[in-house]
Amino acid sequence: MEYDKSVLNRLKRIEGQIKGVIGMMEQGKGCREIITQLAAARNAIDRSMGVIVSANLEQCVRENVEKGEGTEHFVKEAVELLIKSR
Repeated sequence: MEYDKSVLNRLKRIEGQIKGVIGMMEQGKGCREIITQLAAARNAIDRSMGVIVSANLEQCVRENVEKGEGTEHFVKEAVELLIKSR
């Protein structure tokens, strides 16, 4: 699957957030500040996973509809991936 640049940009921002957290830890910042930033990074990761699963699902469904094949198993797999990621 080919990934959209926006997904890669999301992940690069998350990478920057994580590097920022490491810097905060090295500076001895407080627990509350660090946990707040880690929670923000986790939420960004969750949203990124949703975007990736959604794009993959859309592509797979489109291809199978064009072939005249069923798509139910793709939807089920996408839901399972999202549930497993929690």
